[in-house]
Amino acid sequence: MALSFAVKDWVEGGVLLAVIVLNVSIGFYQEYGAEKKMDALRALSAPSATVLRDGRTQVIPNAEVVPGDVVILKMGDTVPADVRLFEAMNLAADEQSLTGESVPVEKIVEHLEDEELGIGDRINLAYGTTTVRKGRGRGVVISTGMQTEVGKIAASTAKKHRKAGRSMNYKKYGKRQPVIGLTRRIYDFVGKFLGLTEGTPLQIKLSKLAYMLFGCALLLAVVVFAVNRFHVPNEVIIYAISTGIAIIPESLVAVLTITMVVAVTVMRKANVVVRDLSALEALGGVTNICSDKTGTLTQGAMIVRKVWIPSKTIYTVKDSKHPSNPTEGIVTFSEDDDQDQEPEKRDFDRERSAAVLKFDVPNEKLNPPKPKTENEKVATMNPRLEAFLLCAALCNLATVRHELEPQEGHPEWQVTGEPTEIALQVFAHRFKKGKRIMEAEGWKQVAEFPFDSSIKRMSVIYNGPNSDHSMVFTKGAVERVLDLCSTVGVDDAEEPMTDEYKERILKQMDVFASQGQRVLAIASRAWEGKYNEKPRLENHEGDEALRNRVESNLTLLGLAGIYDPPRKETTPAIAECSSAGIKVHMLTGDHPATAEAIAKEVGIIPRNLSILGQDVASAIVQKASDFDKLSDAEIDALPELPLVLARCAPDTKTRMIEALRRRSAFMAMTGDGVNDAPSLSRADVGIAMGSGSDVAKSAAKIVLTDDKFNSIVAAIREGRRMFDNIQKFILHLLTSNVGEVILLICGLGFQDQSGFSVFPISPLEILWINMVTSSFPAFGLGREQASRDVMRKPPHDRKRGVFTNQILVDMLVYGLLMGTLSLMTFVIIIYGVNDGQLGVDCNREFPDVCIPVFRARATVFAELTWLILISAWEFKDIRRSMFRLNPDDNSKFPLFKDVYENRFLFWAVVLGALSVFPVVYIPVVNTNVFKHTAISWEWSLAIAATIIFVAGMELWKMTKRHFRLLEDAAVVRGAFSQGSDENGHKFHRAISFSSLKSWRSIGRTHTGETKTSTRENKDGSPV
Repeated sequence: MALSFAVKDWVEGGVLLAVIVLNVSIGFYQEYGAEKKMDALRALSAPSATVLRDGRTQVIPNAEVVPGDVVILKMGDTVPADVRLFEAMNLAADEQSLTGESVPVEKIVEHLEDEELGIGDRINLAYGTTTVRKGRGRGVVISTGMQTEVGKIAASTAKKHRKAGRSMNYKKYGKRQPVIGLTRRIYDFVGKFLGLTEGTPLQIKLSKLAYMLFGCALLLAVVVFAVNRFHVPNEVIIYAISTGIAIIPESLVAVLTITMVVAVTVMRKANVVVRDLSALEALGGVTNICSDKTGTLTQGAMIVRKVWIPSKTIYTVKDSKHPSNPTEGIVTFSEDDDQDQEPEKRDFDRERSAAVLKFDVPNEKLNPPKPKTENEKVATMNPRLEAFLLCAALCNLATVRHELEPQEGHPEWQVTGEPTEIALQVFAHRFKKGKRIMEAEGWKQVAEFPFDSSIKRMSVIYNGPNSDHSMVFTKGAVERVLDLCSTVGVDDAEEPMTDEYKERILKQMDVFASQGQRVLAIASRAWEGKYNEKPRLENHEGDEALRNRVESNLTLLGLAGIYDPPRKETTPAIAECSSAGIKVHMLTGDHPATAEAIAKEVGIIPRNLSILGQDVASAIVQKASDFDKLSDAEIDALPELPLVLARCAPDTKTRMIEALRRRSAFMAMTGDGVNDAPSLSRADVGIAMGSGSDVAKSAAKIVLTDDKFNSIVAAIREGRRMFDNIQKFILHLLTSNVGEVILLICGLGFQDQSGFSVFPISPLEILWINMVTSSFPAFGLGREQASRDVMRKPPHDRKRGVFTNQILVDMLVYGLLMGTLSLMTFVIIIYGVNDGQLGVDCNREFPDVCIPVFRARATVFAELTWLILISAWEFKDIRRSMFRLNPDDNSKFPLFKDVYENRFLFWAVVLGALSVFPVVYIPVVNTNVFKHTAISWEWSLAIAATIIFVAGMELWKMTKRHFRLLEDAAVVRGAFSQGSDENGHKFHRAISFSSLKSWRSIGRTHTGETKTSTRENKDGSPV
């Protein structure tokens, strides 16, 4: 623009100024809209508060909390406002950001007499933005926003925080620091202004591409000057401007931003909130997903299915379809006998081979034994069951409330809390022994030792009615609680805990766990006298010693088998991951047998592990304790990293991440607890659960509002769709730039009578094509739906990014074809029809002698516009023919239906093609602005070139398909595909007398499978 004004080309300079202003305005509007959408999405993942309103608990954003709200706090929550506590159970908050004190502050509810206390001494208050480190509590909001203590500090603080190393204080950092600090500040400012230091990795990469292209534009300007022997009059400068405009894709960054925001919006509709745009780019490259089980792979709607009471009684819940309704279904009991344990099952599928087809199906398989029900009776209350229910109800933070007149859309039974605890609380309510009922009878809680994922148990201490001593109630993982028990049973059934008895209990636990149930141990003990100990947070070792003293010499009251059914959509989602080359790992705190049973049910591991090699089968299911004992070298030597890790601790997740990273994997990790924050932040893509803690959400890049595994898969699908679309519109924009540059560089040879090069297309024509014609189809390509095979190919190469070999080669092939056709059109009109008449000063004026040049330019402009527009339809799929984009469509000519599927792209191409006519024919504007004039017969050349261009693109696509050139690598499949219905070798059809007629075909089918298996064995893969 400046050069145009400098050479006094007022029309071109004015148009360039108008285009720049328009481009900046549109870009600002788009960026502003995108930022508003991102702000709205960030608000969805912002810290939330659980408040009690109208007798109901509600989860609302922190910003909506008002004074007077009753806030419920638990471990991991961010305190939403300044809160006066009226209930605190072992509650401690991290107030380091407010007071500088690194030790968590223990909270109380008692009134403090001194009114002049400092912030750190007001221990009956919980301050906004601090984090609950342990325990739980409730309180009333007294201040919000800028009225909180943190808000007051923020209001009085106007200091700007700089990055490290940017200080210019020579007294503190030395004499060289002012120079170093100033240099780094300038680098930060320039980098931010140019987009080289801020933004997502892809945005930074494309910004670097833009500046590289700008460098190429300067180099092309030098080439233009060199061709003219560095004699640089105004005409040569204008030609150099043209080449510079041609090589730079002006709308690239704007199209990228809008495409990413559209993808984020689509993901929000799929219950996925993206907190960091870099995660959106990374999703397409995910190779492994490490997922929790409860609530993600399963429904999270737990129900106590079975209860074992020492020594032989098993209670079973039947006919209950609503986990929160204790009145639905019945509870039966039966006397368990060790003799009734299931015998070891024969693996008939392994014993039988396809080569020797037999028809003697074992009777046990055809007629499996039915469970015994004649000994089951309706359960009634007894002292042993009562002791179990008392502990299960009181060592529990969940609530169950019956609404006599429920509101519309609300169930009759209202529950709050963790699913596991809700299940136990509902079971206690079946016998009228719920927590509220027990507390109404006089039980009062005096202490709590919250659940700790490292020891996998929790304990509470209660004072009972008419009792001179306190009671300790504990629940947790069976192995952890069992080691703390010295006796089993109560009253006359009490027995000492022996090794034989412990083995019997573990065997019973395995029976429950093998049925997919999560097994918890329930235990208690009588405290000597009234409990009056107080934990001291400043002495962590003393606190731990107190807990060890409390949780000792326990009496085991029973085992609870809690079933959490898998979600129906989990198995198909895992199968989709397998077809996309993504491996799913389940990291859970459950018992190994429970984890293995659920993993088989959802398809993470095969039901029949014998189809895998012995070494692989032993490696894919492990306990976290065994995995943690392995060194890094031993983990790397495993034939396969575990697909199921049971009894998983937070440190185990971190080790799993590092093990995957050493195998060049790119992983997504899910988590919901405070202790999951390190693994979420270290994973390539951290995914927090919407029901999880605020700490986990702040450490993650993505938040699932519905906690479902299939939402993760939907996010990956959307990430891949966005990646593919970015490739398409980058290819579209850069192909047009390559074609324009080829046209202009070759056009240097078209010199007029005065010796100056005549450009075959004017600068404003190029700018019109780049800014108006090609930008909207690029936006349309960014809106393309996911291709049908987007989840049938492996994750993309993160090192290459969007610039794969196929994209680079296609860009050169199509750009060369586009530039050659445009150049040949100009040559035909000038040399074939007008005997090489290039006129004089046709770059600036329009004398009669320049009519051939102006007509040739108009033809090249129309042709180049149509080629760029039609290429957008071709780039809907960079390998399949435009005339049959959908391989499953059986119609004879589906072109119109396929291109009309994306209506924005369709109308962008159609209207762009029609816009050529007014630009060519409007008087004055055509000759004075665009430097071309009206044409007639030349339209045939533009149409012919368009047909040839489409034929050339189709021929190149067909060549790639036929010779399998530049195609994506195939997904590597082993002996077992996750999510499949495979159950070892199985019959593909029922054997009947009618099928015996086609016996030979059955033999061929199964023999073929056997041969395939044999070949796989030769390749070394387990079968």
